[in-house]
Amino acid sequence: MTEQREVGRGQKTYDFGTVRGRWLRLENAEDVLDLMDAETGADGVVAVVRDAGATFLGPIFDELTGVVCTGGTIRSHIGIISREYRIPGVIAMAFDDPTVDEPTDGTVVELDATGDDGVVRIPAP
Repeated sequence: MTEQREVGRGQKTYDFGTVRGRWLRLENAEDVLDLMDAETGADGVVAVVRDAGATFLGPIFDELTGVVCTGGTIRSHIGIISREYRIPGVIAMAFDDPTVDEPTDGTVVELDATGDDGVVRIPAP
């Protein structure tokens, strides 16, 4: 039996429990427009961004399953919007093992806010 693997941890935006969705790195407005044009849209997506001030998620934010930001704090724009829209978020997420690559786009991940930190895991199949 394969065990779940912790990818990283950061600050949880609020106590949202646990959610699962598909990891998708979004870098800019063009990525968001492409996602909006896709058949499934943002449904089931855990958006992963670098910039905590990113506003390009605006058109799809309320459709996301979750958001992970590798920078910022829970007081940054993305943390505030996560709480306002009640979209689960992990902010300032640091990867646990720098020698391991981040999940590839489409990988199912779990965001867990049941403890003190927000934790991102790849669940066991």
